[in-house]
Amino acid sequence: MRFTLIAKSLCVAALLASTPLSALAQSAEQEDVILIADSVFLQGNNTLTARGNVEAVQGDTRLTATAIVYDSVKDQITIEGPIKIRDGEAVEIFADFAELDTSMQNGLLTSARLVLNEQVTIDAAQARREEGKRTKLDKVAATSCLTCLNGAPLWQIRAKRVTHDQEKQQLFFDNAQFRIMDVPVFYLPRLRLPDPTLERATGFLIPQVRSRSRFGLGVKVPYFIRLGDHKDLTLTPYLSPNTRTLEWRYRQAFTKGEIEFLGAFSKDDFSGVDSRAYLFGTGTFEMPRDYTLSFDIKSTSDNAYLVDYDYSNLDRLNSEVALARTNRLENTKLALSFFESLRASEDNNTLPSVVVSARTEQRLFPRALGGELFWQLEAHSHYRKSDASTDVDLDGIVDGRDVSRVNAELEWRRTWLTNVGLEFGTTASLALDAVHTAQDATLADDNYAQITPTVAAHLRYPLIKTTATGVTHIVEPIGQIAWSGGNIRAGTPPIIANDESTRVEFDEGNLLSLSRFPSDDRRERGLVGALGMNWSRFGPKWETHLTVGQVIRQDVHDDFSLSSGLAGTESDFLVATQLKSQSGIDLTLRTLIDGVNGLNKAEARGAWNNDRLDLGASYVWLGADADEDRASVLSEWNLDSSYRLNRHWTGLANWRYDVASDTTAEAGIGLEYRNECVNARFSVSRRFTSSTTVRPATDLSFTVQILGFSAATTDKSYARTCSKTAG
Repeated sequence: MRFTLIAKSLCVAALLASTPLSALAQSAEQEDVILIADSVFLQGNNTLTARGNVEAVQGDTRLTATAIVYDSVKDQITIEGPIKIRDGEAVEIFADFAELDTSMQNGLLTSARLVLNEQVTIDAAQARREEGKRTKLDKVAATSCLTCLNGAPLWQIRAKRVTHDQEKQQLFFDNAQFRIMDVPVFYLPRLRLPDPTLERATGFLIPQVRSRSRFGLGVKVPYFIRLGDHKDLTLTPYLSPNTRTLEWRYRQAFTKGEIEFLGAFSKDDFSGVDSRAYLFGTGTFEMPRDYTLSFDIKSTSDNAYLVDYDYSNLDRLNSEVALARTNRLENTKLALSFFESLRASEDNNTLPSVVVSARTEQRLFPRALGGELFWQLEAHSHYRKSDASTDVDLDGIVDGRDVSRVNAELEWRRTWLTNVGLEFGTTASLALDAVHTAQDATLADDNYAQITPTVAAHLRYPLIKTTATGVTHIVEPIGQIAWSGGNIRAGTPPIIANDESTRVEFDEGNLLSLSRFPSDDRRERGLVGALGMNWSRFGPKWETHLTVGQVIRQDVHDDFSLSSGLAGTESDFLVATQLKSQSGIDLTLRTLIDGVNGLNKAEARGAWNNDRLDLGASYVWLGADADEDRASVLSEWNLDSSYRLNRHWTGLANWRYDVASDTTAEAGIGLEYRNECVNARFSVSRRFTSSTTVRPATDLSFTVQILGFSAATTDKSYARTCSKTAG
């Protein structure tokens, strides 16, 4: 090996001239070692000594010490401490004394300390480096906890020997003893743990202790299996007095895609079902010509399984396989969907359980007309398992109705801006709708087709004012008038059934829309006007936005439900507002106000986030509406929050309250403790709702996570200090 010596002493050049560099050169191909010191001198012809602020660098390895002595005959480096060796970004070694070979890859260190990724500290009587890849430490104590003077860490692992394999990123313990506050808890003759730089390794994950009212006290012990660089399997046995469950998760990454499957198998003593299971799966793949293939699969053995085991609160499962392409000029999607209801009040034979749809939308910029030209084409079909052509179960919907439709539309838009800032825009469109309905005796005809021409014009006049304090106000009056041809679908029997547009939302996003129905199975018709105003305030500390508006039409449209706010010739007043502040407050409110009966719909969402508080709350109020299958008022509060009480303790709470029935639906509280080396959480929750398939349940959960031996577990804001006032 060749040594390039750099020194601060003025006599270094003369000393180097007398140094037999040929004796130091072992291989011209090996990387140079750069040696920096306050003084360097030669003893005889074979010994080179560097003293004072010594630093040696070779590649990613950097060594600092008080003195380094190189013996060319023994080909050995002796180092006097305090010594620090940094190997890359993740490994640091400290020692009082060391003997290393000239490559600094092999040798013996005494009173050594190994620090991994600034998380795990391993103290040893001595350490031996082998080939720069392994470090063997004798009589060790390993921990990621802060250890103050004359104090014991919160937890530690004592062992006769530890081997750190940098290539495998593993720690191998011999005769390991786990201690809490220096008290032995259990003993393991062999123990293997990943070092903090390893993201994926086969082995046990953090266990979880849970107690549920119908399960009893149980434990989950996940075991992670690394199947390769791009796939893995996690098996989690869940054992309690009343259930035997195996949970699992499989993940795999491909060159142009990824998949993930979740599931569980259970046998329990309380459900009356012999075997229970569920399967959720997702995947996405990049396809040629910028297409994306995706799937989302959901299935369960019985209606109550997901809620009983707290896997999901879904009461309707939607599975889909789709091929899509989306960019600024195109939105295309071909999808096959399957629906399954878990609600006791719904029969899957009478629900549209299979849906096939194909839709494409494209945007063009014709030079001759100016503006933008949109065209779209959609084919849709949904199928019910039932063959009945009437409403046998008396829910207001024909039990076996199947619908297929084709919709095509061509739309042109253009806007002009005047010198005074007035924006004027026009829209013209032509739509063709064809619908075939099977197994519905209530319709006058199985086939329906209609052409719908539409013309519209809108005005916007934004006004801007900036105050001396730096606050900007923008006021924008807006108005639109539109006319759509064709017949309004009213009367008995109906022309086509309403299967897809039963839930209409009137909000600031569709105030100026030509049709406010969520699907193309029906359209607004006749003469319709819309008036509104937008106001925005932008300031240094907070900003707010407000939209008010109303829709006025010449004729009533029977397909709008009462609570949609659009049922009459004059719609409800739409009021939508949002407020944001630099202090972390974010409030959103949207409501529909009937000038006669008051509120028809109202929803509010709020969040407050800062260094200590994470609070989210929402409120929803919906009036009774038979058209939306809501026999009574729905009014509900939801709250989810966490508050950091101090450096280490965090309180957790969630609450769902049914205002209409004056009952709590769900509630939970928890407490979390975290420092630099442990994370413990205790929580208790209660679900109060019940049905023929779901019963009230109480869930207690306790988990303890040892930090430091897994990647990305460091958060210095939780770290303790050794001061007397430390928490």
